[in-house]
Amino acid sequence: MKCSEIKVIKKDGTKEEFNVQKVLAAVNKSANRAMIIFSKAESKFICEFVEEKAEELDQSEVPIAQMHNIVEGALERVNPVVAKSYRDYRNYKQDFVQMLDEVYKKSQSIMYIGDKENSNTDSALVSTKRSLIFNELNKSLYQKFFMTVEELQACRDGYIYIHDMSARRDTMNCCLFDVNEVLSGGFEMGNIWYNEPKTLDVAFDVIGDIVLSAASQQYGGFTVPNVENILAPYAEKSYGKYITKYIDLGLDEEKAKEVAWNDVQREMEQGFQGWEYKFNSVSSSRGDYPFITMTAGTGTSRFAKMATITMLNVRKKGQGKEGHKKPVLFPKLVFLYDENLHGSGKELEDVFEAGIECSSKTMYPDWLSLSGEGYIASMYKKYGKIISPMGCRAFLSPWYERGGMEPADENDVPVFVGRFNIGVVSLHLPMILAKARQESRDFYVVLDYYLELIRKIHIRTYAYLGEMRASTNPLAYCEGGFYGGHLGLHDKIKPLLKTATASFGITAFNELQRLYNGKSLVEDGAFAIEVLKHINEKVEQFKHEDGNLYAIYATPAENLCGLQVKQFRKKYGIIENVSDREYVSNGFHCHVTEDITPIQKQNLEHRFWELSNGGKIQYVKYPIDYNKEAIRSLVRRAMKMGFYEGVNLSLSYCDDCGHEELNMDVCPACGSKNLTKIDRMNGYLSYSRVKGDTRLNDAKMAEIAERKSM
Repeated sequence: MKCSEIKVIKKDGTKEEFNVQKVLAAVNKSANRAMIIFSKAESKFICEFVEEKAEELDQSEVPIAQMHNIVEGALERVNPVVAKSYRDYRNYKQDFVQMLDEVYKKSQSIMYIGDKENSNTDSALVSTKRSLIFNELNKSLYQKFFMTVEELQACRDGYIYIHDMSARRDTMNCCLFDVNEVLSGGFEMGNIWYNEPKTLDVAFDVIGDIVLSAASQQYGGFTVPNVENILAPYAEKSYGKYITKYIDLGLDEEKAKEVAWNDVQREMEQGFQGWEYKFNSVSSSRGDYPFITMTAGTGTSRFAKMATITMLNVRKKGQGKEGHKKPVLFPKLVFLYDENLHGSGKELEDVFEAGIECSSKTMYPDWLSLSGEGYIASMYKKYGKIISPMGCRAFLSPWYERGGMEPADENDVPVFVGRFNIGVVSLHLPMILAKARQESRDFYVVLDYYLELIRKIHIRTYAYLGEMRASTNPLAYCEGGFYGGHLGLHDKIKPLLKTATASFGITAFNELQRLYNGKSLVEDGAFAIEVLKHINEKVEQFKHEDGNLYAIYATPAENLCGLQVKQFRKKYGIIENVSDREYVSNGFHCHVTEDITPIQKQNLEHRFWELSNGGKIQYVKYPIDYNKEAIRSLVRRAMKMGFYEGVNLSLSYCDDCGHEELNMDVCPACGSKNLTKIDRMNGYLSYSRVKGDTRLNDAKMAEIAERKSM
């Protein structure tokens, strides 16, 4: 059989005429990868060898795999190094085929079944399905090209968990976005110039567009800090405009001021209502509804107070058709509490009371203490600087204007607004303890190995992201949304990363303590605290050696709470109170099944509070129907202790008759099971049921069903 008569059967089943020049092109590519150039004699030998062996087969059709074997035989005779390069490339392509096959299988599952890893994504939507499928591909590429073998092994076994693999090579995680800096003097967005707003209603529209545009360029929580102080100047402008209008229409000055005030109040209400519609119905490029947070509470001007109270009242009233209103999930609201402003008889006590009213009906706002104990309050007391949470619980480490990680002198001040996080990698502490025991090794030696792995991942992430261009997120890097963010479109963003934080996540401390000595965090907790102190010491060491801002983050394990159980069981089996439930505890929280009072829970979790300054929240379950006095007392207590406190109720709404009460599964008014239920997910709220179905994964639903203290 002559070569001219042979057809090669490709992997996809198609046939192609044998062409030795294609063989030559392929082997030259393999030689180039090995930094080798074939001589003419070597090239001639390869061609003649392949043609001769192909003809000896005496087959009119030769499978491509068989042809590859012939080519490898030729290369082994000419240069074994190139033969290996050729073989490795074949394996590389086979790996890709396998990887894409896995992505395809996952895509089919997403298309026809859906996905419940993230409760803020509605996987029934076409746009979300497309985003989830792309995320699967991007995650596989991250594992293939960014991770070392030992990191892959650690992840697959379950000792560490790299969050958001699908996005972390492309962009930032969570941030405190400087909306005020973007608005000031005007800015460019989408190649269109926006003038700075001259009225409140326009400011609401423009800020909404900024938030949606910028939030879609990252993958974590997007916080607008002190939103009342951003809106107040535009409210003042609208007020002046209205006064002039009504005086021109013939009203006296006092009446003009009264009507103008009412008009500004109406603009505030419509503006916040517009945000609630926009932020809960327009999904981002990631396929989810952007995780947007607004913090407020310390603004003392009349329009700042109006903004805060109006935002709370709009949330309290809910959205929906008459008789069927329910609170929205976004933006997440956080009340910035200062005892000197919000305490009994103080200047902003009425703002505090509006917050309690809102929390009693909707769970939001969460409450951040600026005047209690600890790190967050210390920054406020010393510098007047507020560290708003980024998303559900992440907090920034200090970065000083002149000194960087440490103040240059007593006049140096920290900067928080405009900064961001670049990702989290979490430890699976019970598995690490189990591994140490199984291998008869010191626990802290094993733990340090995994801390070093996370450290290396963070170092490479800083380096990789630093090569990105400012054009990847123009509002952040070019228009001032991020601190120092006035770069040219083609500038690398590396200078901005010096202020960015990378986090070491912690989970399952209750299960760690249980595995250590059979006791829960309620019964003991000493070992868990010892471990967390050790992690703090190591991370502080890494921080100064690497020059990177590392932080310790109590991970909000949503899908991870179930995954970690499966990983533990696979390696170490089912152990009572460690892996016998479908979920593990979040961070350092007491187990949700503990029958303890809210005050006991606050006291027990306070031990860990200052050891997790990169991300934390404290919440207790309020087993009392809309009892505002109890909520008020517990919130004030939490604020004295320096907590970031979440009020936890289980809100239920009948979608048929509109009846609402706490924690119902069947409507007592009409008997319907067509309910919307809102539960606290981790540090944020989510739908545990929508029209009878749930967006949450099975593990998280199992946890919610067993809650007593949370």
